[in-house]
Amino acid sequence: MTRLTLGISAPSLLVAAWIGAQGGEPPRAPLLWGGDAEGGAPFVEADPTDASKVRGFDVEVAETIARGLGREARFLQVQWSSIDQSVERGDFAIGLSGMEDTPARRARHSVTVPYFEFREVLAVRSADVGRFSRLADLRGRRVATLGATVAYDILVTARDSLGVIPVSYDDDVHPYSDLVAGRVDAVLLDHIIAQRALRRRGGAGFVIQPQAVAVGRYVGVLAKGDAALRDSVDVVLRAAMRDGTLERIFRRWDVWDPGQGALFRRVAGRAEDGPFEVGAQHAAPLRDAAPLRPGVWAYLPSLGRAAVITAVLSVLAMAVAVVVGLVVASGRVYGPATVRAAMTAYVEVIRGTPVLLQLFVLYYGLAGLVRLPAFLAAVLGLGLNYAAYEAEIYRSALEAVSRAQLEAARTLGFSEAQILRLVRGPQALRYALAPMTNDFVALLKDSSLVSVLTVVELTKQTAIYATNIGSWIMPGVLCGVVYLAMSLPLARLGRRLERRWGAA
Repeated sequence: MTRLTLGISAPSLLVAAWIGAQGGEPPRAPLLWGGDAEGGAPFVEADPTDASKVRGFDVEVAETIARGLGREARFLQVQWSSIDQSVERGDFAIGLSGMEDTPARRARHSVTVPYFEFREVLAVRSADVGRFSRLADLRGRRVATLGATVAYDILVTARDSLGVIPVSYDDDVHPYSDLVAGRVDAVLLDHIIAQRALRRRGGAGFVIQPQAVAVGRYVGVLAKGDAALRDSVDVVLRAAMRDGTLERIFRRWDVWDPGQGALFRRVAGRAEDGPFEVGAQHAAPLRDAAPLRPGVWAYLPSLGRAAVITAVLSVLAMAVAVVVGLVVASGRVYGPATVRAAMTAYVEVIRGTPVLLQLFVLYYGLAGLVRLPAFLAAVLGLGLNYAAYEAEIYRSALEAVSRAQLEAARTLGFSEAQILRLVRGPQALRYALAPMTNDFVALLKDSSLVSVLTVVELTKQTAIYATNIGSWIMPGVLCGVVYLAMSLPLARLGRRLERRWGAA
């Protein structure tokens, strides 16, 4: 079973030459691929024994592709909904994480040959097995699925033709829990996801209807301009279909069925390509192919690293916010009319648009002009957003200083710079301290949004943990404790400074 770690290394040519001189093989060039461990087993999941590594059949497919290309697979965590944008941006060479083959995806990207066939199946409560066997039986009923999937498109079409009510989710755990709780009447998703959810519940709570609503296929996604690499990947995938490599992978993860053999024959079973060995070699399913429930201790190191990333990111973003906020506030208070208008426009635009939208524009939208590293884009995105709020805090604090004091200082011959440094600034700082502390705590929590930029911070790592164990109770408690451990000292420090400076 293949396990891959995050990161990418670049050994020097000197080291490679030395290894070659010793008779060993030189290090292979890396093949960076993207996936979302929050999607869970059997696609890509955090290894229950070491959460810094990933495993799953897509992990092994990526390793097979890399080996066939003479390269070494390296994994990059990216939110599933952002894989298409990230591959075009050049964050990695290929996206593999249950990526569905659709006409829109083929139009925008270079897409590999399909390597797995899935069925869209309905899951219904046990009591409704006889009532809801087809989508047509669900007129006026709420049917849940994942957003931005083939299943969601099917439900949108069925909404107009059959009167079905689509309910979109951001993960594949809550649709089934809501089904059992009676909040929705059915779930439409890939049969692999449905079977995993059923195993998590011990086979109780709902039933998977045997009749498939539709059939889809998983593919690898490459950038539109990487057609040459895509063609090489196709050669490797077809060879892996013919020699039984993919079959062994899928059997290990207990997802093999006769439909895969038929797909392989259609895609790669030409006589001129050599013998076809589907079914010739079997591999016993992994005993841990079903999602495990690892102990808390296995995830603490990864949660700790993610917490450090969150803390460093928040501190740096707050520093950007303070500096830019001071510049904007100063421009609004002391600048000429044109500067005041520009600073006001900045504040209103930033405050009037979602921070998530700003992060997407900064990281993906501007990629054609400047390709910022993910962490830097996260710092700048959060920092520039909070700068607008900080600017308003500083402006109101500056204007809160009484005009009588300012006029008195001017009468005494103080320059505006001296008034700001000796009279206005110190008082404004006292007024601004409490809301600044509040903004820092808010920024600390909003840092969870940067997972859309391939940054694995605390909340994203917690979501990966929750997917692995099929519950948010323990991961949620741990995540909340860590956030409190970081935010409460900030609040206490702010109160101490308020008391100290207030008495000065």
